[in-house]
Amino acid sequence: MNKTIVIVVVAAVVLVGGYFLLKGANPPAPSAPLETNQQTATPSPTESPAAGGAEHMVTYTDAGYSPVALTVKKRETVTFKNQSSRSMWTASAMHPTHRVYSGTSLDEHCPDAAGTAFDACKGFLPGESWSFKLDKTGIWKYHDHLNPGVFGSITVE
Repeated sequence: MNKTIVIVVVAAVVLVGGYFLLKGANPPAPSAPLETNQQTATPSPTESPAAGGAEHMVTYTDAGYSPVALTVKKRETVTFKNQSSRSMWTASAMHPTHRVYSGTSLDEHCPDAAGTAFDACKGFLPGESWSFKLDKTGIWKYHDHLNPGVFGSITVE
């Protein structure tokens, strides 16, 4: 009898926690129409970010992303530099599908040859970096796919 009550209570806590986790991950609707012809390149770890617009740096350490929240202008590039002791796979919310920014799931957009998915699509070793040009306005939450409890957000104006 006691075992059944414990199982029911644990299940309820998991369901309620999952609901609030999912509910808080949806970005607001974009304030401007989305572009349908987006031209974005995803550089390899040794390439520099695409030309044009300001560049911003987010550092990934064993403590997480820094800064945790960043504001950029549309079409600016954010580089995620891995200075941790483990691999980093930066990707849009929601874990594990990464569907929020692009509207496509991990299985649909990786590898991201077009550079439109806000998903590194692989882990980057310590010392490597990954850059992404944000072409959609809104508040975009992201996480480390390899350590999903580590996350941040970028506001694109």
